[in-house]
Amino acid sequence: MSWIIQILVNAAVLLVISHFFNGFEVSGIAAAILASFILALVNMVVKPILIALTLPLTVLTLGLFLFVVNAITLWLTSIMMGSSFVIDGFGMAIVAAIIFAALSSLIHSFVVDPVTKR
Repeated sequence: MSWIIQILVNAAVLLVISHFFNGFEVSGIAAAILASFILALVNMVVKPILIALTLPLTVLTLGLFLFVVNAITLWLTSIMMGSSFVIDGFGMAIVAAIIFAALSSLIHSFVVDPVTKR
C-alpha cells in the first residue's frame, strides 16, 4: 500500500514541476502516474548500478553527485515515455531532480508519514 502512495506522491510532484517549469512537460495525470511507475522501476534496477559505478565520484563530492544520478534516472524515464513526458536537456533534468527530491521528501514527511503512523 505504501508503494502505491509513493507512486501517487511522485506523480503529483511531477505534475507540480511540469506546471512551473517550461522545459519539463508531463501531458496529464495518467502520464504522470505512468512516469512515476516507470521511474520507480528505473530506480529499482538502474539506480543501484549507477550508484555503484559512480561511488568514488559521489564520495569525492560528498554525495552531491547523487543529484546527477537522480537526473539520469529522470532522463531515462522521459526517454522511455516518449512525447508524453519530455525533459528539455540534461540541465533541466538536474534542476528537476533537485526539486523532485525536495518536494517528495517534504510531502512524505508532512503528509504521508503522519497518516501512515496512525
